[in-house]
Amino acid sequence: MAGTDEWPLAEILSRKDVDRAAPEFYVHYIDYNKRLDEWVTLDRLNLDKLQMPKKDKTPVKDGRSSRASTPERDMVNGGLLPGLSRNKSNAGRKRKLPLGEGSEVTTSCTLPSNASSSSLQDLAQDSPAPTPPPPTNNNSTPGAVVNSNSNSNSNPPHQPRQTGSMVLDKSHDDIVTRMKNVNMIELGRYRIRPWYFSPYPVELTILPVIYLCEFCLKYMKSRKCLDRHKEKCGLRHPPGNEIYRKGTISFFEIDGRKNKNYSQNLCLLAKLFLDHKTLYYDTDPFLFYVMTEFDNRGYHIVGYFSKEKESTEDYNVACILTLPPYQRKGYGKLLIEFSYVLSHFEGKTGSPEKPLSDLGLLSYRSYWSQAVLETILKLQSPDEGAERPLITINEICETTSIRKEDVISTLQYLNLINYYKGQYIVTLSQDVIDAHNKSMLKRKIRIDPKCLHWNPKDWSKRGKW
Repeated sequence: MAGTDEWPLAEILSRKDVDRAAPEFYVHYIDYNKRLDEWVTLDRLNLDKLQMPKKDKTPVKDGRSSRASTPERDMVNGGLLPGLSRNKSNAGRKRKLPLGEGSEVTTSCTLPSNASSSSLQDLAQDSPAPTPPPPTNNNSTPGAVVNSNSNSNSNPPHQPRQTGSMVLDKSHDDIVTRMKNVNMIELGRYRIRPWYFSPYPVELTILPVIYLCEFCLKYMKSRKCLDRHKEKCGLRHPPGNEIYRKGTISFFEIDGRKNKNYSQNLCLLAKLFLDHKTLYYDTDPFLFYVMTEFDNRGYHIVGYFSKEKESTEDYNVACILTLPPYQRKGYGKLLIEFSYVLSHFEGKTGSPEKPLSDLGLLSYRSYWSQAVLETILKLQSPDEGAERPLITINEICETTSIRKEDVISTLQYLNLINYYKGQYIVTLSQDVIDAHNKSMLKRKIRIDPKCLHWNPKDWSKRGKW
């Protein structure tokens, strides 16, 4: 792995030839996040040993295992496409599978960082490079999901449902979406290396850099195109209504129906850094809240979160993202806090959609811990002989607008709930209080509800759409 002396177990997903030089291999490090996946050369691999997948000892009947299938087992593994079952005995074999007319992909074998040189050379010579998905029509929706598992003449492309969650359906994962397809993007004064796949047009993904307008998020192939676009683009802030401003921080509410192009471009940008969410053709059911930082050139996007206009489970966040240049500066908690302030204005509790990414879980768990402890510590400290202050879970939920299940899980995570004399009590040690006070000193940016100018809408009335 780059930057370390470790040789972790890796899975080869694809290969490519670069100017008749030695082939490069796209590897996924087992038990590591996909954002660490990368192209490596042979000298980056330890070729002393080759560990092939073990054969399944379970008897197989009619080409299928006797074990019950699960979504995890049916999903793509090493290049298999949705709908095709996989036997463990065939896990390490190279097999050509159709992606469409005239294209094919080769399944990968799981390799440790130490693999046989001859075996890897055979893989490099025998395995064809995956063909990229066919280019999209210039008039098509930019937020379309790549569908590489269907013949356009026989099977209609998979259409995502028009309402509900943005959670990624992993049963439709394939070898293409498992690999990063964009090398670099330029957004404003930053050049950012993406983490995950995003279905930008194929003709752009082969370029070294994709240039984005930092105000309308339109993507272009060259800096010259970007300069010409800047002369025509009249935006200096995201479209929509500015509903919050304090200092240099502003929030804009964007309707996915009224500003469809911006919303789809925002989804394409966000997918570069979100692995657990997917894109929709139709952004109508969603609202987007974009946080910006103001300077003399305009309002620059820092992050955003989206939410459904009508959520049957009262989710207050569908996707949430802080762009990499602004991470570890407190903006993530600011986005989370703003989502709960909106829920408070609506008079209900909320919760983010699951599953959360690894970084999202850390941010939410930290915010929940601080919000719950802050509420408990605001209670009047008892004098000697006086009764201890009382508070219920429901009162914590009403104060913080955090859903009851999240409050309970946070108290359990902090190990604050104890059963004493027939009832549950919350016990705070001095170490917990000191750690909380220390963490709160780092939160220099907070949401001021007085600066929010926003009225909730009843989206159940279709006329408001």
